[in-house]
Amino acid sequence: MGKLFLVPTPIGNLGDMTFRAVETLNEADLILAEDTRVSSKLLKHYNIHKSLISFHMHNEHRKLSEVISKLKSGLTIALISDAGTPVLSDPGNILIKECIKNDLKVFTVPGPSAATAAVSLSGFGDKFLFYGFLPKTENELNKCLKKLDIESFSLVFFIPAIKINFYVKHFKKYFSGRNIFIAREMTKKYE
Repeated sequence: MGKLFLVPTPIGNLGDMTFRAVETLNEADLILAEDTRVSSKLLKHYNIHKSLISFHMHNEHRKLSEVISKLKSGLTIALISDAGTPVLSDPGNILIKECIKNDLKVFTVPGPSAATAAVSLSGFGDKFLFYGFLPKTENELNKCLKKLDIESFSLVFFIPAIKINFYVKHFKKYFSGRNIFIAREMTKKYE
């Protein structure tokens, strides 16, 4: 049986890649990538020459049986996202569930995570809830934030920079009296 490795990639600075992540990608038979164009740049930077298969939210259901078949045939496969730890607000969860269902081994390589990097910078403490991407529509967002406003620890959300004002307006409504920390371009030149 093969193995699936979840390999975090840099959230900004290419130097954030760990030695073990590079080693794992070099040892993999193939790499599943959220966006092969983004991943190609990373692999080129680290002189890694492996087959890339596109694996993202629009095709993961369609490619699932193919990937499981390759794992059952004994291949070692690495799953990477465009930035940070795979599966956390990125594709891969259905693949992991299917691996577990088929008794296939899944491993993780620790590494860059935008959520933990932001929490460590915030000064808010180490207890937090990671939510991921918030709903885009006003009604769904209001329902979501209403449920979350009772939480006493830090809440971590991913939001598109272009929609910051839309979300902050709602944060003020539901999280009155709480501090807000906004992290952008972490580990990059203009962090």
